[in-house]
Amino acid sequence: MEISLLVADRWKMDGGVAFGVVPKSLWSKNYPTDENNMNDIVTRCLLVRTCGRVILFDAGMGNKRDPKYYAYRFRHEQDLLSRALTLQGFSNDAITDVVFTHLHDDHVGGATYRDLASGESFPLFKNASYWCTKEQWDWAMNPNKREGAAYFQDNLQPLLKTGRLKFIQEQEDWLPGISFRVMNGHTMGQLIPIVDFKNKKLVFVADFIPTTAHIPIPYVPSVDVQPLVTMSEKEQFLDEAADNEYVLVFQHDAYIECCTVQRSEKGVSIKSTFAFGELIKKGN
Repeated sequence: MEISLLVADRWKMDGGVAFGVVPKSLWSKNYPTDENNMNDIVTRCLLVRTCGRVILFDAGMGNKRDPKYYAYRFRHEQDLLSRALTLQGFSNDAITDVVFTHLHDDHVGGATYRDLASGESFPLFKNASYWCTKEQWDWAMNPNKREGAAYFQDNLQPLLKTGRLKFIQEQEDWLPGISFRVMNGHTMGQLIPIVDFKNKKLVFVADFIPTTAHIPIPYVPSVDVQPLVTMSEKEQFLDEAADNEYVLVFQHDAYIECCTVQRSEKGVSIKSTFAFGELIKKGN
């Protein structure tokens, strides 16, 4: 198995959105903010090569929206995913599978592109199968008022039309060394990949735990549809992660790529942080 961490987008998020009811006086001790209360955010994607497959986990925002949309997101770098794939020696056509943690625009938008001549959207990875949970797909097809602005049909319908949209079941052993958990606090049916790599379990925590600063149980983004569920899921999972020395791989932390956690008097806390590259080098 070979594994890489790729950057799809760099952007900013309002601190109140990122940390919900937790006061800035508390969360700003753990995550930097600027004079406008904006936090630097990165969108990382996981690339795994195993069993003759080239698997991309999430695809970033893409470029189908108008400039006003990306200005609202404060995105300041784009097309990073295509460049990163090229640097890894892969074309878009080499991707065999795209697995979405969930279908919010910043995770799925980059899987399709808009043809300028026709105005239609098409899958970018034309040889790939596309995977998510059935719960998340149904949720995206009938979005609630809180999440409606995060789902776009021109992200989703082109995938359905390929006939290669497939669904993953909870905790399914999908391929040797790759399994999943399903979390329902951020959105229904969010998929959390777990990859066995070099005698460790790597957990791509997506929007379940967006950054290291979200490890404390009450630190829940205001966009989570069921914050109390998030808290319960996180408490149970972090205990398990501490007991089993899981490596958490962060999709949105602009400063820290990976960490391990430990039990402490105040609950589960960070044990060590490190770059993804350090993990790759171990055991080589």
